[in-house]
Amino acid sequence: MRTVDPVKHAEKKRHITDTAAGLFAQKGFDRTTVADICKAADISTGSLFHYFPTKRAIFLEIFEQDGRDNAAMFAKARELSPWDGVLMVVDHLCVPALDRTVAGLVLEVVAQASRDRELWDLVARNEQVVRDELATLLQQAHETGQIALPVSAVTAATWTQGLVDGLFGRLVDPDFDATVQVSTLRLILSRFVGAQAP
Repeated sequence: MRTVDPVKHAEKKRHITDTAAGLFAQKGFDRTTVADICKAADISTGSLFHYFPTKRAIFLEIFEQDGRDNAAMFAKARELSPWDGVLMVVDHLCVPALDRTVAGLVLEVVAQASRDRELWDLVARNEQVVRDELATLLQQAHETGQIALPVSAVTAATWTQGLVDGLFGRLVDPDFDATVQVSTLRLILSRFVGAQAP
């Protein structure tokens, strides 16, 4: 029996999901076919179905992977001072907005989640984990005197997520440069919680 290399298996799955995410962003979930994904990923249909039973499973895996990426991000953030950890998290969450095609994927997620309860719950669960982890870092930053925190840590975390979401919402504007605006977002957040501007 052939053994499976778990690292190579994970890399292949990630290659498929990254490729599919780009197609879902460009064409939409419904208009993207399995054949499109196979062609773009340079794999056979049989190979794809070895990793994912359906196109929907690929779509769900994108957000499962997002949850795992976020967990790794927060593990790194906890190694920093609390406020530096918050800023690192914000930067990480903003990275996808630097790719303008992400706007299409964001719109597709909203459309699909409104019809798919499992996807809705998965996205909501990821958002809740981010909010809870951010709230913990913000509370620690407050307790160590790094920020003033004029509202509860949970409220501050919720609005931090709102600022990041606002960045994604502006991607449809061709004149909006997310690369430039990330620093503005950090400035707004710093003033909101009473920290020194980064």
